[in-house]
Amino acid sequence: DLPLYMQVSRDACIIHLSEHHGDCCPGAALRIESADIDALQQQLLAKAYGYSRPHIADMPWGSRDMSVMDPFGNRLTFTMATDT
Repeated sequence: DLPLYMQVSRDACIIHLSEHHGDCCPGAALRIESADIDALQQQLLAKAYGYSRPHIADMPWGSRDMSVMDPFGNRLTFTMATDT
């Protein structure tokens, strides 16, 4: 009956997940640096998930960002600096 604590990993990116009281609450936001945001977007779109079609936005502060929501309402924003 202990709260869940685990990690999700992809390449060098590691995200720790916790159900422990006080660690965080649903609705958090997380920024993740990405080397090739276009390739990541294509991988996600190829899954043909009916409830999410992530798009990339050019941000005025010099990055290209793509946000996705997880099932618990957390926003994961993948970001890549632009050559400006």
